[in-house]
Amino acid sequence: MYARPNDVPVVAAALSMRRAAVDCFACVSSRINMSFFGIGLHVIIALFFAVHVVRTHQNMYWLLLLFAFPLLGSLVYLFAIYLPGLRESRGGRAATRAISQLVDPNRAVREARVNFDRAPTVEHRMRLGAALLEAGQPKEALEHYQAAANGPFATDPALLLGMAKAEFAVGQFGAADASLQRLFSANPQARQQPEPALLYARTLAALDAPGTRAAFEQALACASDAAPRCLFADWLARQADEADVLRARSLYAEIAQDARHWPRHAREHNREWVLRAQAGLAGGPSRR
Repeated sequence: MYARPNDVPVVAAALSMRRAAVDCFACVSSRINMSFFGIGLHVIIALFFAVHVVRTHQNMYWLLLLFAFPLLGSLVYLFAIYLPGLRESRGGRAATRAISQLVDPNRAVREARVNFDRAPTVEHRMRLGAALLEAGQPKEALEHYQAAANGPFATDPALLLGMAKAEFAVGQFGAADASLQRLFSANPQARQQPEPALLYARTLAALDAPGTRAAFEQALACASDAAPRCLFADWLARQADEADVLRARSLYAEIAQDARHWPRHAREHNREWVLRAQAGLAGGPSRR
C-alpha cells in the first residue's frame, strides 16, 4: 500500500517530530546524568571532609553542615579548616618554604634587613642573623650574632644556638664548642633538646674531641630521626674498631628500611640522609 501524495507532508512532519523527540530525550538524559554525577561528587567530597573532622577532632557541628549542605559546607570547611591546617602541617610548612624559596629566595633576608634598618634592635639583629643563616650566608650571620652577644642578650639561648650554628658553618669549631658550652650553662635543658644536642656532637666530631661518642648517644636519645642516626653512623664508620663499623652499617640499614614506610613528604624531608645511608651501605665515602 503506497502513501498518497497528500499524505507525504504528514509523514514528513511525523518523522521530524520523532527526531525532535529523540533529541530532546537524549538531552534530558544527559542533563539528568550530569546532575546525578554532580550530586555524587558533592557527597564524596563531603564524606572526605567528614572523615577529616573526626580524625582531627573538630567540632561536630561541621558534620551537620557538611551533610545538610554538601557543596556549601565543603567549600566553607575547605577554606576555614582544611587549608589552614594543611599549611601548618609539617609537609605543608616544607612545601610553603620550598615554594617561597623558588619564587623569591631572598625574601626572608630582605624583610629581616628592612626591619633591622628601620629599628636596629637586638631582636631584629638576631632575626636577620637567623635569616642569613637559613639562606646559606653564615659569615654575615655570624657578624650579627657576635654583635648581639655583646649586650644584655649575651646569654639568650636562641642567640647562643644561632651563633654556634654560624660558627660551625664557617668552620670555627672551637668557637662553636665554646658557644654551646655557654648555652648549656645558661640553659641546662638544652642538652636534652634535639638541635643543640646534635650540633654539639657534630662539633666534637669535627674537633676529634673526647666525648664524641657520648654526645652522639645523647643526640640519639633526644631524637632518633634520620639525621642523628646518619651522622652518628658516619662518625662510627670512620673509627678503627670493627664493632663501630658494624653498628654504622646497622644504623644505615635502619634508615633505609624506615624510609620505605615513610610518606612522601617525609622521604623528601629526609632525602639527604637516605641517600647518605644508601651510600654508606654501598661502602661509599662519608661526610662530616
